[in-house]
Amino acid sequence: MRLTRPFTVLTAAVSAVVTAFVLTGPAQAAGPAYVALGDSYSAGNGAGNYISSSGDCHRSNSAYPALWASAHSPSSFTFAACSGAVTSDVTGSQLGGLNSSTGLVTLTIGGNDAGFSDVITTCVTGSDSTCVNRVNTAENFVRSTLTGRLDTVYNAIHAKAPNAHVVVLGYPDLYTLNVFCIGLSATKHQKIDEAADVLDTTIASAAAAHGFTFGDVRSTFKGHELCSGDDYLHSLVISPSFESYHPTATGHSAGYLPVLNADD
Repeated sequence: MRLTRPFTVLTAAVSAVVTAFVLTGPAQAAGPAYVALGDSYSAGNGAGNYISSSGDCHRSNSAYPALWASAHSPSSFTFAACSGAVTSDVTGSQLGGLNSSTGLVTLTIGGNDAGFSDVITTCVTGSDSTCVNRVNTAENFVRSTLTGRLDTVYNAIHAKAPNAHVVVLGYPDLYTLNVFCIGLSATKHQKIDEAADVLDTTIASAAAAHGFTFGDVRSTFKGHELCSGDDYLHSLVISPSFESYHPTATGHSAGYLPVLNADD
């Protein structure tokens, strides 16, 4: 008889816990604290839906970092990527949101260091030979100098966020080759894509050396480059000109986001 009351109380307590679990389900843990760094390809130039408070950084709510954050509800989200950023901008002004609690860091960086904007301008306005020479200069810079700059960025990220999973995303090829396309010549198309491949190969190697994940978006943009007829990229845009040769909103949602989702 002395066991009856304790057993009854225990049974009632267990029943209450089970009932609460069934009614409410398990608690949903917040996603990792997320910090998005980098240049215009991360900020969202070309995606529209710009965040007015971001000013000349042109951050977009339709860029892949904002899309990932909306879908995964991280415990915090710091959107530090900014249009025009080079590696020194990342280390100089974008790392404030990083700490030991940061769980995920993403970035695209290196294209502006290599002179992406000037390469495109030269190829759009100049001859084939001028374009080829300018791209060769950019490729030589990437091979000889960019790796050291990337190492500096990656070391700084690891120092400030030692527990974070870091996903370094690459750049898409801009053109579908060997198709009829009004605008730049086939020689220019091929050379610009070659430059993107050299840039991606260099970034991938540097990321791997630091134990970071490289997200190669060339596969998701395949068949959706300029001249494809189903472009995920803008060609020359007169206004706003900063959208030229950047991913569209679809480029972010169908080109960048799936790669991040696979690697996060």
